[in-house]
Amino acid sequence: MTYQGVLTKMKTQFGSPIAYYLVFKEDFIHVNSLIGKEIRIEMTGYECLECHQPKEIFRQGFCKNCFFDSAQAGDWIMRPELSTAHLGIPDRDLAYEQKVQLQPHIVYLANSSHLKVGVTRKSQIPTRWIDQGAHEAIEILEVPNRYLAGIAEVALKDHVSDKTNWRKMLTNNTQDEDLAKRRDQLKAFIPQEALPYYLEDSEEIQLEFPVLQYPEKVSSVGLKKNPSFEGKLQGIKGQYLIFEDQRVFNVRSHEGYVVQLGLL
Repeated sequence: MTYQGVLTKMKTQFGSPIAYYLVFKEDFIHVNSLIGKEIRIEMTGYECLECHQPKEIFRQGFCKNCFFDSAQAGDWIMRPELSTAHLGIPDRDLAYEQKVQLQPHIVYLANSSHLKVGVTRKSQIPTRWIDQGAHEAIEILEVPNRYLAGIAEVALKDHVSDKTNWRKMLTNNTQDEDLAKRRDQLKAFIPQEALPYYLEDSEEIQLEFPVLQYPEKVSSVGLKKNPSFEGKLQGIKGQYLIFEDQRVFNVRSHEGYVVQLGLL
């Protein structure tokens, strides 16, 4: 059977292991069921996630015009400290920004390739950790808006990384950390404005990914240069498909690509 649709990041369901789904307009695929099987992915076009026109994807699933115009691609998304909705100041669309920014946010520690600090909406826990390929994570703060989460992250990233090494994450070359201990060590660096929201009793969460075998080295494959490829799926971690020949395919970086996916 062949499936066709516009790629968006895989939907996930927390469990042991995590369940992954590719959701298209007319159908969906339980991606875990493809593990151990030969599959083929072929690009057939583009569809911008904002304007839905067949325009080449520029970044984050958007064509170039929409990337610079859409409220969903504002700088505050990647840099939460730039949020201004709590002041009533718009970036691109105040109504959208208030909806997203003025809700509970979590500042967290996640261990994927190494320990990192990050920010996400409370409603995105544990989805955000799954998408980053973290095998363990813990909450540090729960704040009422994105701005407070952002300034806390800026302060904490002077003491712990805010980046993930995706190659190391995919080879599973990781070490466990005492996250509660590291959380408590970072408390002294939290800005006073955010300190009342510190979570001193938060618990470490463990995550298990559906992977038969991790690669020793990874080689990334992209549809722009290779519009069609095939291989035996060995697992899924973060938003990556892992193949037997050590190639990996980042689903999220291909949002807005129209593809056909089928078994061989």
